[in-house]
Amino acid sequence: MPDFLIDDAYKNWLTELKGRIQTSQIKAALAVNSALVLLYWELGRQIAEKQETAKWGSGLIERLAADLKMEFPGVAGFSRSNLYSMKQFYLYYASEQSIVSPLSNIQNRLGPLQTENTLFPEVSGKTDASIVHQAGGQTDSLIVHQVDGQMLSPKAPLIVETLCAKIPWKHNVTILEQCKTTEAVLFYLKETIANNWSRSILEMQIESKLHERQGKAITNFEYTLPKPQSDLARQLLKDPYNFDFLTLEKDVQELELERKLVGNITRFLLELGKGFAYMGRQYPLKVGTKEYRLDLLFYHVRLKCYVVVELKTVAFEPEFVGKLNFYLSAIDGVVKDDSDQSTIGILLCKTKDNLNVEFALKDINKPIGVSEFSFQELPWEIQREIPTVAEFEAQLSTIEL
Repeated sequence: MPDFLIDDAYKNWLTELKGRIQTSQIKAALAVNSALVLLYWELGRQIAEKQETAKWGSGLIERLAADLKMEFPGVAGFSRSNLYSMKQFYLYYASEQSIVSPLSNIQNRLGPLQTENTLFPEVSGKTDASIVHQAGGQTDSLIVHQVDGQMLSPKAPLIVETLCAKIPWKHNVTILEQCKTTEAVLFYLKETIANNWSRSILEMQIESKLHERQGKAITNFEYTLPKPQSDLARQLLKDPYNFDFLTLEKDVQELELERKLVGNITRFLLELGKGFAYMGRQYPLKVGTKEYRLDLLFYHVRLKCYVVVELKTVAFEPEFVGKLNFYLSAIDGVVKDDSDQSTIGILLCKTKDNLNVEFALKDINKPIGVSEFSFQELPWEIQREIPTVAEFEAQLSTIEL
């Protein structure tokens, strides 16, 4: 290799080239995934139509799977079960009740939608009706027909093109197989895109019923935070928080719960949600001549603020809010930078009475949310073998130093 001067200009240029190459690779991978999902939509459409109209008998999918495997031996995805999933994928999203009503909600969450399907041209055939619906004020005509008595569209609807095509095929199959309502389907499509979940994480979130818990905490964010920060903060909180990745005694103490959560910080951060950065446990906070210790301190990169998490292994009491309010004032006065937004507090209790929480938060001027949490209890057979604190102290007192 000839002599070459490596200076800062070259290094900067090389870094820029690497970034462009990586961006192109990501775009190419996304384009391939999008094409694959739309291909499977088209295969599902044709399978559904042929089963309805062609006189080829009931074994169409089995025969098609065998023929496609023989023709494309090195290509995965043409198994009988996957072809059946393609058909179900088409039938679900092409049905009138699935594609008309939720589109305005998707428009509000994701912005303008692209309606042009450039991969597959719209197929000709007998049509029974024409549906015109509104997507956030945008009119889009769909030519529809009937399969098994359902009004269906031969063109991939907006949900498929703007949501389904942005996540891997197996993620789509998992969502359809495990979600029972259209609202749940839309929720997990959107969250998978936003959080880049793996399939195992997606399955875990569905199993934990995240769509029923997200944004359900009782908060005072509406009158303590400006919009749109208040909306984002409220949507980030859950109720209850699911700590089933911990196995603890029924009467676990707060320090033990705190220690276990930090020991499982990856799962804990996953349960908290995207954007939380862990700052410390028993975080020291000096106010005047006295030092206080916060249970857990985080920083949220999207909200641009500190988040104090206080753990209570008992039922909610109104005085908990007062103490947390003091911590938030102290963080704002001692730790927060001028560029940071107001600190938020999350109080996690074993149980709570919602009306008591609402009254406790009513005149508090710092943003606080209150939620319950759950965890797996150790089986009684194991719990009864674990010494109590008093038994530990008695045993230690007999040891000669």
